[in-house]
Amino acid sequence: MSHALVIGGGPAGLMAAEALLSAGHRVVLAEAKPSVGRKLLMAGKSGLNLTKMEDHARFRAAYAEAARDLAKMLDTFGPDEVRAWAEGLGQPTFTGSSGRLFPKAMKASPLLRAWLARLDGMGLQRRTGWRWLGWAEDGGLRLDTPEGLVVQHPAVTVFALGGASWARLGSDGVWAEPFRAAGLPLAPFAPSNAGVLVDWSPHMARHFGAPLKNVTFRAGSLENRGEAVISARGLEGGGIYPLTPALRASHALTVDLLPDISEDALVARLSRPRGKQSRANAIRKALRLAPAAQAVLMEFARPLPEDAAGLAARIKALPIAHAGLRPMDEAISTAGGVPFAALDEGLMLRDRPGCFCAGEMLDWEAPTGGYLLTACLATGLWAGRHAAAWMAGQQEGRHSGQG
Repeated sequence: MSHALVIGGGPAGLMAAEALLSAGHRVVLAEAKPSVGRKLLMAGKSGLNLTKMEDHARFRAAYAEAARDLAKMLDTFGPDEVRAWAEGLGQPTFTGSSGRLFPKAMKASPLLRAWLARLDGMGLQRRTGWRWLGWAEDGGLRLDTPEGLVVQHPAVTVFALGGASWARLGSDGVWAEPFRAAGLPLAPFAPSNAGVLVDWSPHMARHFGAPLKNVTFRAGSLENRGEAVISARGLEGGGIYPLTPALRASHALTVDLLPDISEDALVARLSRPRGKQSRANAIRKALRLAPAAQAVLMEFARPLPEDAAGLAARIKALPIAHAGLRPMDEAISTAGGVPFAALDEGLMLRDRPGCFCAGEMLDWEAPTGGYLLTACLATGLWAGRHAAAWMAGQQEGRHSGQG
């Protein structure tokens, strides 16, 4: 009996496997690591953000340039479907004040256990320690396994090999070499949802670990209000991550330390007579900044402008000198990978019939907040369903030819 091969045991691969199993096909899932879903489990350590509950147009906009390519997939499996899927696995959910959807258990492990139990019950054959090495001369797929080299000739293959960040969890981007060797087009990998490197002066050390809260970061045409943590190596967190595309393009980074106060109102505050107070004390009382924000102001604004208007302008757009993005393997996700132009509408490689791609190995990026996981699930489902249809079509063609 012919079978489908899914390579990669993350959310996209598991969803593709489920789609193929649901269509009645035999499925072998190959995962290079000793267990599946490692990045999912790590993401769920601080609370598994499944998706963002918002209207379709706003949700799709988070994917920027890739929104058009992903639109049908996200319409098929968007926020409502993610919630129904999780609850169908016996994991009740709740929506936070920001619209983010979480399982009530918060962790990923109960959901992953339930999902694997369902897939195993459907007949999924899991093979861990199986790393894909590339295509054989006869078109088969070469896999390094604990038993040695194996060449598989599946009826259909779904690649769900991840991006190029968090190599220790399985997303190492090594698959790109066999793709290049086969002449398949690839967009270069680049860090996404990454922190920035800052060479702090010594006085900042006591603020390491402190958050910058309720500030607005800007880079190029992008802006985001949120929080970032001051670390020994720089700034990281949800406030910074969505600006990664602009920072990669070398746009300057600024922060508005008081986004709820207009520049004119700030000028008025800073123009009040200070009496016998020192200028430093008067400024501190006028701004009422949290200690971390005050420290960042002093780090990047000195010497402080003498006039109120100049100081207000600096506070509303404080330049943050940085040394670029954190290394790609430290980024939450990556841009780059298989371009949509290399795929048909079903996510099948145009130059490799019967081979489909899904998940973060596709060339798209999105901010954190549930968008990454949703698109991985949506593309996995889409690729799995189209792979099942293609497989069925091939089988039907063979039977017709025999008839």
